[in-house]
Amino acid sequence: MKISREIKTGIIVLGGILLFVLGFSYLKSSPIFDNSKTFYAVYKHVGGLQPGTQVSINGFAVGKVNDIRFKDDTGMLLVTFSVENKFQFSKNSKAELYDTGIIGGKGIQIKPVFDNAPMAKSGDTLQTETKPGLTELVQQRLTPLQLKVEDAVSNADSLLINFNEILDDKTKKDLRESISGLNALVNSFQGSANTMNALLVGNKDKLNGSIEDLSNITGNFSKLSDSIANSGIVETMESLQSTLKNLDGLMAKMEKGEGTLGKLMKDEALYANLSSASKELDLLLQDFRLNPKRYVNVSVFGKKQKEYTLPENDPAEKSND
Repeated sequence: MKISREIKTGIIVLGGILLFVLGFSYLKSSPIFDNSKTFYAVYKHVGGLQPGTQVSINGFAVGKVNDIRFKDDTGMLLVTFSVENKFQFSKNSKAELYDTGIIGGKGIQIKPVFDNAPMAKSGDTLQTETKPGLTELVQQRLTPLQLKVEDAVSNADSLLINFNEILDDKTKKDLRESISGLNALVNSFQGSANTMNALLVGNKDKLNGSIEDLSNITGNFSKLSDSIANSGIVETMESLQSTLKNLDGLMAKMEKGEGTLGKLMKDEALYANLSSASKELDLLLQDFRLNPKRYVNVSVFGKKQKEYTLPENDPAEKSND
């Protein structure tokens, strides 16, 4: 089947018109076959926002800016943008204008709100806010600093004026004399430093010898400490600690009344018996000394033993008293 020239011409013209519409729509960033939702936002200043700029939610691109125009005679700017239908959020969500980079450029990001309010639908005007950019933040920080610098310069100017008023001729003369005295003091210190340097240079050998002697003394102390460390003082301290521990145990047993010494310390009956036995032994010894014939009767060559005569001031008599 042959197609006539007129039909071919019509097809070519229709194709050209279609390509023109598609290209124009692409340049306007408004695709023809688009089922996304359209929203509006009103800003006082868009900061260079351009049609075709991406619209994002949490950093993810979900749409683009379609158109920017003035709203009535108020000077406010009406921004039209689209968002894909699959993204749902409340009508209370905000369209925030923010900087997309350090060197400039603006974008719109949706700050979604998920509450009990109705979902945003195509044609709604969302609430807006503008996030300060880097330049605005720097200006906000620098403005107080600028005011402080200006105040400081003003105060410094006033201080210099007052200082000039204070410095009359007499004060200036006194100040010059003080500076001269300070120079003389510095020169004196310099002379003292030179003298000290000469003294150090003249006694360099003696100082070196003193330092060497001090080094030898330090070395001897180090050797002495090593000798003490190697002399078994650690074992001696451990043995002393063990002995003290045993002594503590012995004292504890004595305190509890255990053992001979403990019973002597704690058993009052035993103490009484020992005291009574000691007293009786003392009496026995005294009786033996006073009456030896009662216990010993010795005769040498048939000689009769003399009777024992009690000496004067006998201690036994005093004890009996």
